[in-house]
Amino acid sequence: MAKGFGRKKLSLAGILWWCLRVSGSWDRETGGPSVQAGGAIIMSKQSAGSTKVWVLALTSIGSLMVVLDAMVVATALSTMRVELDASLETLQWTMNAYNLSFAVLLMTGAALGDRFGRRRTLVAGLALFVAASVACALAGNAGLLIAARAVQGAGAAMVMPLAMALLSVAFPPEERGKALGIFSSITGLALIIGPMAGGAISEGLSWHWIFWLNVPVGIVLIPLVLRRIPESYGPGTAIDVLGVVLVTAAAFGVVWGLMRGNIVGWSSSEVLSALTAGLVLAIAFVLWQLRTREPMLPLRFFQARAFSSGVGANFLLCAAMYGLVFLLPQFLQFAQSRGPLGAGMGLLPWTATLFVVAPIAGSLINRVGERWLVVAGLILQAAGMAWLAQIAAPDLPYIQLVAPLIITGAGVSMAMPAAQNAVLNAVARPEVGKAAGTFNTFRFLGGVSGIAIAGAVFAGTGSFSSTDAFSDGFTAAIDVSALLSLAGALVGMGLPERRTVALANAGKEA
Repeated sequence: MAKGFGRKKLSLAGILWWCLRVSGSWDRETGGPSVQAGGAIIMSKQSAGSTKVWVLALTSIGSLMVVLDAMVVATALSTMRVELDASLETLQWTMNAYNLSFAVLLMTGAALGDRFGRRRTLVAGLALFVAASVACALAGNAGLLIAARAVQGAGAAMVMPLAMALLSVAFPPEERGKALGIFSSITGLALIIGPMAGGAISEGLSWHWIFWLNVPVGIVLIPLVLRRIPESYGPGTAIDVLGVVLVTAAAFGVVWGLMRGNIVGWSSSEVLSALTAGLVLAIAFVLWQLRTREPMLPLRFFQARAFSSGVGANFLLCAAMYGLVFLLPQFLQFAQSRGPLGAGMGLLPWTATLFVVAPIAGSLINRVGERWLVVAGLILQAAGMAWLAQIAAPDLPYIQLVAPLIITGAGVSMAMPAAQNAVLNAVARPEVGKAAGTFNTFRFLGGVSGIAIAGAVFAGTGSFSSTDAFSDGFTAAIDVSALLSLAGALVGMGLPERRTVALANAGKEA
């Protein structure tokens, strides 16, 4: 058995090496495939239009796959808890290992692509993601699963930013907005199909298959990326290795302390040491970013109110949202005795609002400004969560959950695009990439923090001992998520008025 597993690891390493080697067969200057034949280079004769279609399709599928894996696990957690005999803390790490490595390595992934080739790094990220998916599917215990999930997140951090970068290079400015809209819509499908797919697979097959399904997608996707997407490079910026280490260790320390507080005691040396170390490392990270020439996170961005308020509001929005993502499917399964598929379907009133409310909110940004959309959206999310917390009970008819779920989802769909727009408009055009990377980094760090906070509150007030005990913990945790949403609304009030933003942008252009 050990020998067989060793051969599988060798094969996966061979796949990764082959992808990197083959990706070097593309001409760096022209961005097309080159074949050495008698000293002549035969250039690809693909039309520009066909290339753009391929780039849009392949980058969208890659992005959908990695975002889907952040959501698909949510409805499989209850099954994993039973089969792996996992604790609440283990379930938290099953989600947070992925989100944490994804968050802290996003900007490093973008820098690797700029330096070594975006397509080449995208292929390496896809291969790493697929290899880690196999390790997840083969994991025989929770420890191996968590470790493999962390590696999955590292692969995802190489895929997401480079998919967007390659898409932006392939389309001229006048077509880029439409292409990014299609890209975002396809990626956004993960919010809808992720919980349902996770539930259906867990109920009909096994939770292992939510990871096995990544393998055929990756096997088809990688050769097509190598063949159909031209190579491109960005400015050869240095990789801030120390910055990555400091921010990763800081986030890990804080999250560890939050997760362990109810188990070993909030005044224990373990928890106090972890929280203190996380805070000290976070300060060290800030000081290093101020000192280094090419920082991972340009702190001068935060001098702009639109940037700092937009990032802060979105951090709190995602902290509240991911707390609900973590606990609601388990409430529907454990407290209300629904199957995984039923739990996934039960999230639809919440997740489907993205395709109704988000386009309307986007069209209103230029009319009313980002501030009021962010504030109103976060207040709606807080109201919906508070409503859920008040009525949650094992015997509650599902129909009574629909209205608060719609309100909560509408709030997310209003606030998130407005916050992102405020952040991207707060910096000069050449720095939009780093601003987007910062926004997404704090988005996933917010999710990590939210899961840790919700889990800590649940563990302190409820348990899996009975459906009533679970409902008590769920109510307390979602109340705290509602408070996080209100805090986000207060931070969003710091966004400048639309007239102020317009004047500032006019001055910047001048």
